[in-house]
Amino acid sequence: MTAGYDPSGVSRPPEQPGEPPRHAAADGSTSDTGRLGPLPPRMTSTGSFPTLSSPAVFNAPPAPPPPPPPGFAPTGSFPAAPTSPYATSGQPFSGAPVPAAPARRSRLGGVALIIAIVLAIVAATEGVFIYRLNGRIDDTNAAAQKAQDANNARLEGLEGRAKQLEKKAGENLDAQEVAKGVLPSVFRVSTPQALGTAFALGKAPAGGGTDLITNFHVVQEEWDSGGRDVSLERQSLKFSAKIVKVDEGKDLALLHSDEVFPRLTAGSTVPAVGTSVLAVGAPLGLEDSVTSGVISALRNTPDGERLQFDAPINPGNSGGPVVNAQKEVVGVATAKAAEAEGIGLAIPILIVCQAFGIC
Repeated sequence: MTAGYDPSGVSRPPEQPGEPPRHAAADGSTSDTGRLGPLPPRMTSTGSFPTLSSPAVFNAPPAPPPPPPPGFAPTGSFPAAPTSPYATSGQPFSGAPVPAAPARRSRLGGVALIIAIVLAIVAATEGVFIYRLNGRIDDTNAAAQKAQDANNARLEGLEGRAKQLEKKAGENLDAQEVAKGVLPSVFRVSTPQALGTAFALGKAPAGGGTDLITNFHVVQEEWDSGGRDVSLERQSLKFSAKIVKVDEGKDLALLHSDEVFPRLTAGSTVPAVGTSVLAVGAPLGLEDSVTSGVISALRNTPDGERLQFDAPINPGNSGGPVVNAQKEVVGVATAKAAEAEGIGLAIPILIVCQAFGIC
């Protein structure tokens, strides 16, 4: 074919030597065999988008469809949705429950593991804290016990010192205080023939009243004459009493009055040399007289054991009490040196208690 007008409306170059022949299509167009393929559809003159007027285009075999992706049916439709565990009516599905998703179980297991680890750490921390706290408590208890032992030792030392001070204070006689506690129990005793001193002592008699002690030589004439009545005087008051028992060898007499007087207490031991004492009586009839001194010596005399003391005494003191700082009677004044001062003798109170059994 030579160059010129192309029935398809498209000019083409002339055939070249050696070029394969161009064939006309069924609609009068030509094509390059094996190179160009079918020509595009002819454009209309209306100016609109081209329309396909060549039946060859519609008769071309369609391209094979791509293979369906996994999970889709061969028809090209989507796979069926999973069946819901619940009916469309809203009622619970009566079949077996759908198991929880594995991912959720995994998350729950991880949370439980974290909680367990936290609890283990807390428990371990509390254990360490309690262990340390117990150790501190033990240390505190040990320190407190040590301090208590030290305090007990100090208290024992203080108690020992206090007892020593009390002993020394007891040895230092307070004459005013002792006299105040002793005088209400001491009386001037008189008979028609003599004058002396008597004092209330010991336990209350079973029949009532009060027992008193004096020297036998004070009431001897009244006793020897058969008389038994004596008079007790103190601060212008007079009370009657009777001689109920005597011990001539010990120079002691026991009197009894129906009146109730405050009674003195007998000492339980023989006083040591140097013990402070107070002599109370009615020297020359002067009642409520008090003199002070110490125990000078312990003597054995022809009349028996005697306490020597240096508190001044005079006639009328016979039968009066010699008392210590604790207001206890340690002896009964009975005699003095006629040609000296500060040498008096007293019968130990233990002998009096043995003679009459009233202490």
